[in-house]
Amino acid sequence: MAYISNKHLAVWLVFTYMYCQPVLSHRCVFTGSEEPHSFYLDGDVVIGGLFPLHYHPESFEQSFVKKPVPSGHKYFLSRALRWMRTMAFAVNEINQRQDLLPRLRLGYHIRDSCDDIPVSIKNTLLLVNGQPDKGSGSTCSDAHRKVSPVIIGDAGSGVSMAILRTLGSFYVPLVSYFASCNCLSNKKEFPAFMRTMPSDAFQTKALAKLVSHFHWTWVGVIGLETDYARSAIQLFLQEGARYKVCAAYVHFLSVPLVKNALENVVRLMKLSSARVVLGVAGDSEMREILAECRRQNVTDWLWLASEAWSTSQSLWADFKDLLAGTLGFAIRKGDIPNLDRYLTSLQPSEVPTSHFVAEFWEETFNCRLNGSVNTHMHETEAQSRRPCNGNEKLSQVYSTYTDVSQLRVTYNVYKAVYLIAYALHDMSTCVPGKGPFPNGTCGSLAPVQPWQLLHYMKQTTFTTGSEEVRFDENGDPIASYDLMNWQKGQDGSLQLIKVGYYDDSLASEKDLVINKSALKWHKGFQTPVSICSESCLPGFRKAIRKGQPICCFDCIPCADGEISNETDSVNCLRCSEDTWPNQAQDQCIPKNIEFLSYHETMGIVLWVVSAFGAFTTVAVLGVFVAYRKTPMVRANNMELSFLLLLFLCACFLIGLTFIGEPTDWFCQFRYTAFGISFALCISCILAKTVVVMMAFRATLPGSNVMKWFGPAKQRASVIVCTSIQVLICVIWLATRPPYAVHNTRFLSAKIILECVVGSEVGFWCVLGYIGLLACMCFLMAFLARKLPDNFNEAKFITFSMLIFFAVWITFIPVYVSTSGKYTVAVHVFAILASTFGLLFCIFMPKCYIILLKPEKNSKQHMMRK
Repeated sequence: MAYISNKHLAVWLVFTYMYCQPVLSHRCVFTGSEEPHSFYLDGDVVIGGLFPLHYHPESFEQSFVKKPVPSGHKYFLSRALRWMRTMAFAVNEINQRQDLLPRLRLGYHIRDSCDDIPVSIKNTLLLVNGQPDKGSGSTCSDAHRKVSPVIIGDAGSGVSMAILRTLGSFYVPLVSYFASCNCLSNKKEFPAFMRTMPSDAFQTKALAKLVSHFHWTWVGVIGLETDYARSAIQLFLQEGARYKVCAAYVHFLSVPLVKNALENVVRLMKLSSARVVLGVAGDSEMREILAECRRQNVTDWLWLASEAWSTSQSLWADFKDLLAGTLGFAIRKGDIPNLDRYLTSLQPSEVPTSHFVAEFWEETFNCRLNGSVNTHMHETEAQSRRPCNGNEKLSQVYSTYTDVSQLRVTYNVYKAVYLIAYALHDMSTCVPGKGPFPNGTCGSLAPVQPWQLLHYMKQTTFTTGSEEVRFDENGDPIASYDLMNWQKGQDGSLQLIKVGYYDDSLASEKDLVINKSALKWHKGFQTPVSICSESCLPGFRKAIRKGQPICCFDCIPCADGEISNETDSVNCLRCSEDTWPNQAQDQCIPKNIEFLSYHETMGIVLWVVSAFGAFTTVAVLGVFVAYRKTPMVRANNMELSFLLLLFLCACFLIGLTFIGEPTDWFCQFRYTAFGISFALCISCILAKTVVVMMAFRATLPGSNVMKWFGPAKQRASVIVCTSIQVLICVIWLATRPPYAVHNTRFLSAKIILECVVGSEVGFWCVLGYIGLLACMCFLMAFLARKLPDNFNEAKFITFSMLIFFAVWITFIPVYVSTSGKYTVAVHVFAILASTFGLLFCIFMPKCYIILLKPEKNSKQHMMRK
């Protein structure tokens, strides 16, 4: 017993005393203050009932200087009277049936719980113990009201939990018609609990789906500091997280409500950008919250109603401007034949026989019965009312009591009575020896044992009307809700319109159905928007703001080469190597193939310049051929000059091979032709330079060096020098030749079709050998630049080599740092620039003399020093 708290131990002792006192003393003395008002019908089995006929929204602290009293009964709920009378109607209906409990007669003992825990527990103990006549001489056998082995009640989850903690050890079944807290499904803590009201676990799942359906990702949540609200809100937040719904704020209001707390929470709601608010509270609490909203002039929110007030018409009269468009899930509406006739069957002559009905009569007709029974009415108010004349008729006025258009909780009460009746029927028809208890025994009916009845109740399934009622292992019914929309009728009245439903027995994709065409929103606006951040369109990704919920984010454009093709994408997807994002970056499209083409501006310029260079070279060759017999042409080694001009023309034309779509064969040809053609050019220039130097040495007495540099030897030197380059190219082509490739390494919208050199060593050996020949040529020409001659060609060769070096030394870093077709363009430019340099520096001075200074093109002038 060490683990039992003092509070539970005290309740145990009190209950044990009340329950076991007859056994100990054979006498029972009722010492409490008697509450005589109830509905009672005797029977073989008397079912207990607890209903919140009155409620008091404000509580007060007990001073304990006098006997504590309950918080009082301030407001009368006609709806709760309908629930009470429905229980009585169901019992009477069952007693008239021959197919259900033919040998047993049901009774009822119905009391007012006042929606107050102390009152509920007190009346619960009276129900399960009976209520003896007051006085020290009465015995337990004199009890004028029988013990109830089962209780239907209560409406509130908190009150039901308090009752269960009191009765739980005795396994007295409690069947609730309105308590929806998921915590009550805990069979370890509440083993004797069943209900005809679905658990909040299903309601919150439906609410989370509803919010997600309308894309409300930023929702305010307000609840009370009660077990019911805390459990429901916790479940809603967990379910909402699955659908990426965030709570803009979660605020719990203490009970009773305090003015400062109400002001603060409405201020918080005003500061938030959330325009959809979930209210998890009862009618009375919502009334005070809405009153504060109106006081602060806040009228543009859409309310989501928990099932506790989703069909509460009492709020509409005062807050229709705030509640139009409200959405909420209500338990399924049922039909109870002949209930309306039973409810309206009250006659004025019958009213004084029941305190509850008499009070209802006074409230409904605003009159005063003789010897008014309404003890909660202020004396001056009672005196101001006219006497009831006995001609009042319920059919002449509207009352929540007689309104059977929305039988939801009422239908739950009806099903709760039938649940008990069918369980008792199964007990009464049990065959001895085949019962569910040890040795096949059946349940006892005289008296009924609560724990045995509980066993049968958990196994019971039955049908009321067209609905099959069954329960899961937790004693919860299969969840089914109607989605209700609060709409304003033409006369200003509340129209609760069913716009959809939720059925947990259906598949996940079919359990929520909404008829959007039937919806009417607050003030006639389109579907409200309640989000923290606007959705990220395709082409963007979400970047969560630091320290804020996942619903608050910034939209970041996808990086180059990435796309997002969905709204609110968390990550961007990289396109494949052959594709690239379109301008909107929401899909990958095939890349364009890029190469240096003859049809683009840069390609056109390069091939025009190449053609011009080749044409110029041919023109110079033509001039030399035409003037081949002149001293200027003959004095400059005419044969080598002709060869050099042919090779220079080839170099110009080689530039054209770098333009156009590359292929493997084309790549191999262009690099090989480039290396060999330049080797030929530089070899010819080198031979010319050597001939110039040797010519001056041949003029020395006794020198016969020129016999080694005749025309045949010059041609041979050109061939030998070029053969080395040819050998390098052959080795290059034989090992790792150049080839065409689709380059996708660069983050570009294009595939670069280019030539790859294959062997880097081979490529740089070709360039290196050309550079070696050029260095040798430059050195020779530099040494011969001041030789005594009227037209010293070595000076022009020196200048041409300087230009050649400048071009190719600049080419190397630019070539390495560029990519794609620009690399090819740089290569072509280097070829053209160096070739023009050789052509102009070597041949333009000669053409100038031949064409413009013919007087200098003579033997006398050439021989002059």
